Amino acid sequence: MTDAIAARIAELSQQLHSHIYHYHVRSQPLITDAEYDRLMQELLALEAAHPQYRRADSPTQRVGSDLSGDFPKLRHPAPILSLANAFDEADLLAWQERNLRLLPAGSQLSYVLQPKLDGLSIVITYENGSLARAATRGNGETGDDVSANVKTIRSLPLRIPVDPSSGAAPARLVVRGEILFHKADFLALNEEQAAQGLPAYINARNTASGSLKQKDSRETAKRKLSAYMYAIVDSDGLQLASEWETLDTLRWLGFPVISDAQRFASLGEARAALPGWEARRDSLPYEIDGLVLKVDDLALARELGVVGKDPRGAIAYKFPAEEATTTLLGLTIGVGRTGKLTPTAQLEPVFIGGVTVSSASLHNYDQVKALDIRLGDRVIVKRSGDVIPYVIGPVIAARGGGETAIRPPDCCPFCQSKLVQPDGAVDWFCENANCPERVARSLEFFVSRGAMDIEGMGEKTIETLIEAQLIADIADIFTLQAEPLLALEGFAEKKVENLLRSISLAKARPFAQVLTSLGIDGVGSTVAALLTDNFASLQDLLDTADAIRAAEADFVQVVQPICEAANSADEDAQRQLARLRQPMTNLAPQYMDAADLEQRMARRLKALHLPASEVRRISQALAALIAVSRSLHSIEGLGPVLVVNIVGYFSAAHNRTVLAKMQAAGVTMRAEAKSLAGDALSGKTFVLTGTMSQPRGELKALIEANGGKVTSSVSKRTDYVVAGESPGSKVEKAAKLGLPILDEAALRELLNG
Repeated sequence: MTDAIAARIAELSQQLHSHIYHYHVRSQPLITDAEYDRLMQELLALEAAHPQYRRADSPTQRVGSDLSGDFPKLRHPAPILSLANAFDEADLLAWQERNLRLLPAGSQLSYVLQPKLDGLSIVITYENGSLARAATRGNGETGDDVSANVKTIRSLPLRIPVDPSSGAAPARLVVRGEILFHKADFLALNEEQAAQGLPAYINARNTASGSLKQKDSRETAKRKLSAYMYAIVDSDGLQLASEWETLDTLRWLGFPVISDAQRFASLGEARAALPGWEARRDSLPYEIDGLVLKVDDLALARELGVVGKDPRGAIAYKFPAEEATTTLLGLTIGVGRTGKLTPTAQLEPVFIGGVTVSSASLHNYDQVKALDIRLGDRVIVKRSGDVIPYVIGPVIAARGGGETAIRPPDCCPFCQSKLVQPDGAVDWFCENANCPERVARSLEFFVSRGAMDIEGMGEKTIETLIEAQLIADIADIFTLQAEPLLALEGFAEKKVENLLRSISLAKARPFAQVLTSLGIDGVGSTVAALLTDNFASLQDLLDTADAIRAAEADFVQVVQPICEAANSADEDAQRQLARLRQPMTNLAPQYMDAADLEQRMARRLKALHLPASEVRRISQALAALIAVSRSLHSIEGLGPVLVVNIVGYFSAAHNRTVLAKMQAAGVTMRAEAKSLAGDALSGKTFVLTGTMSQPRGELKALIEANGGKVTSSVSKRTDYVVAGESPGSKVEKAAKLGLPILDEAALRELLNG
């Protein structure tokens, strides 16, 4: 038994040394922070119970190092310590009890709570108010000199105080903080990588570390790094009594300081705040993996001292792990109701966030390619709250060479139809409307509570009805009869009666709800309501789709010979040809209000060197397409891609057949006529902004009841902007466009004619 314990301690020590090296020196972690913490906690527990087996080079006896041989070294004026961890409230209570035993009887401890930023620790020295030098944490005693790179971080002041009128800075001030990427900036960085055909970055913390350790500070300057300061390491002349006062001092000097810090009179109050922090962690602009709790009284914190590498006066409260590493064993492919393929990773089971995860989303094949995820990879998996687990990316440093690339299949795994990837799309699609998997998913969505809400028709019932060949599409639901249903196993008379009653009620659902239920890509309840506001019936939508398809075909007939004959390598010429091939997304919306269409098209197509007669023909064909598509393109809130989706759905032969069957079965296919209180605002479009004397929803209803229309954004098609208190940027945009800006009183004058 003792031999096994000694062997386990040796094994853990070796593993942790390797992980410390990969994390701090190579910036290529092989496991997540939470997994590292678990290994460290196991080693600490074993060494505490069996100190005779503790190795002289145990990882528990040292601070991890991020030192690199590429940079000069700077010695810190005081040790830059790490923090002990607490994983639950019992750990926090035990921490406080240990501290109180070391303090005079009757001591009362108050606390400052801050988010634990997931970034790179930095130590910055200011002399006579100027940023003199900056170093990484290194080994806690010495760090890498990254002064030139730190000066490129715009949120950090080069001189303090930022406001000279606020007083004089200390002759010397050494502060500690964290350098990191905001979530939005890290996302933008990866979008830029993808645009350049480069692999995406996986881990924001390691990317920040790599960015800060660029040999050329101009490269660091290209990265949108952010920084927050949270501690004063050393100073000349500053006498501070508390952590809270420290944060205030950092603020008035002009340092970026986390605004979410909280001060609590007791540990009980601090503990009560923990669930709220965990709940809002995903909504924060930066990544955190827990909270830092510090004794507020600095004199008491100093009296508590240090144990090993950890100050007793502070502790890190770690949230339950949201990430873990595991092996990608295989891949399954799902096909949704729109035909979109979704690859799903089959994983070696791993415990994350309180559950065992054995599968996770890979989003789409473009994402798989961008991240270079391969079968057999060690991958990082994230699970946050109720979000479906997903693969963040591979642990490239763990590769052994046997991994294989993942590529999209050529054919649908359910119907063997050829798969397509539309221009500009990241997803692959099965276009076969009769694909059994698409049909099943469409039926499930159609009857669901958020759609047609047909009670008694769940997944199992749908599966049974498909197998019995009683339904093959959503329209067949409305022609079901009692007799064949009663012949099915498990379909008792009462069940059949209730199901048919629910189907009968569904026939009377409002037209907007029917449109929502069809599963058109991008058409939810909001877009469906916009469609029924502008199209009175299904027939209107079908006629519009027919007219657009015909005009689009005429346009293609005009431009196709031009596109086929073009052989220019000029980039601008290639861009214009691409636009000509996609008139509904690239041309019709842009030129919808153009008064001088032919002249503008001549300028647009200049790189193609077309004769004036060809430009005229193209312009005339485009004008015809704009005329018939205006009813869709002019709806505020419908983008060009969504318009194409809508037209594609209502012009597809299979969908038209299904819709005709539904209409014949008595399903509502006409919008309810709106009763108007008046027509004083007929044909006018309004935008509401600012705080009103009554809820905006009531004003919106009032405008619509008098024939007006309310949209969410200001454009040339807006007639009036109604502004309340604190209206914001919409008023500024309206002023630039020369639009009338009304207050509520002026709106009511309009209503009164």
